[in-house]
Amino acid sequence: MQDLYVGTVLAGLIFLSSVLSIELGLSAAIIEIALGVFAGNFLGVTALPWVTYIAGFGGILLTFLAGAEVDLDVMRAKFKESLLIGGISFLAPFLGAMLLCHYLLGWEWKAAQIAGVALSTTSLAVVYAVLVETGLTHTPVGKLIMASTFVTDFGTAAALALVLLEFNLNTLWFALISLIIIVLAPRIAPRLFARYGDRVIEPEIKFLFLLLVILMYFAKLGLSHAILPAFVLGLVMSRIFQKNTQLQRKLRVVGFAFITPIFFLNGGMKISLSLLWSGAALFLVLFAVKQITKIVGVYPLAKRYLPNEAMYTTLLMSTGLTMGTLSSLAGLEAGVIDQLQFSVLVAVVVASAIVPTSIAQRFFHPHHVLVELQESSRPALVEEAAEE
Repeated sequence: MQDLYVGTVLAGLIFLSSVLSIELGLSAAIIEIALGVFAGNFLGVTALPWVTYIAGFGGILLTFLAGAEVDLDVMRAKFKESLLIGGISFLAPFLGAMLLCHYLLGWEWKAAQIAGVALSTTSLAVVYAVLVETGLTHTPVGKLIMASTFVTDFGTAAALALVLLEFNLNTLWFALISLIIIVLAPRIAPRLFARYGDRVIEPEIKFLFLLLVILMYFAKLGLSHAILPAFVLGLVMSRIFQKNTQLQRKLRVVGFAFITPIFFLNGGMKISLSLLWSGAALFLVLFAVKQITKIVGVYPLAKRYLPNEAMYTTLLMSTGLTMGTLSSLAGLEAGVIDQLQFSVLVAVVVASAIVPTSIAQRFFHPHHVLVELQESSRPALVEEAAEE
């Protein structure tokens, strides 16, 4: 009965989160975490083994999808700028939060590293959604922000993999299998998709899921985590998804309908409201550290490359959600951080998805960029009309 009760409650919360996301205009992930907190603290919902497994797969799927969103052409065109902005966007909060947690708050060194990783992130989901909704996706500022976000997320994924790495003989097998999959998958997938794609049984999605499960299995054997190879796998397959947007859409539908909501709900269920209340001061300190280090690190470079949109860029780079939640949950499940530390870190991550975005949209939105884009496209439209 407990399995059925948990499954029924989670299914109801997944549907409710979708409705609330549309009505409130907030990311579904934020609402799923909040409803997970409610379920864990008031409804008696616990993370049963099947919930834990699906949530773990959901985290790896999210990481893969983040890598698949990368536009390699934009990365190449904006390599220097995105590397500098994205690199400092990762490094400044990582070092700031890690050093503060270890030397001032007395956290164990590895727990402080998890805090640094969790607070170093920039939310690809939030940034992408904001840029699409505001029409900035294909503008120079939008392209540079997206490219910089990819660099930050790559740094986060790499850092988390290194922090949680515990070497044994199977770690070599994990590294070898990961390398083989990353090298061969982009070569095999197009042929497989051409032969078996566009069928109701969706063999191409099953193939991608198989690769991710293999990475999870060998990561477990190697006392490591599949985040970094999953991100890189998405990265090297991004061109395939750009050419096959229908496949990308179907993968999102399958993932976002049930799998990734379980990940966020599971994360919320592990947050203790009583512990979070007792750690309110810690929440304020860590939120301030994330925002201050992001602003101090990113703003000077943003001012150099995007002088008129520097603060807007900086605030969007100060967001966090998916990778921050994933990093915190990985640290908790590995026994590196305790439930209080986890509760506070996830609360900071969620707050960073809302506060900087709201301020950026309200006070620093670069409306002039859209005006300039419209004016530059107007002569082309006139010329096309004249030809017709």
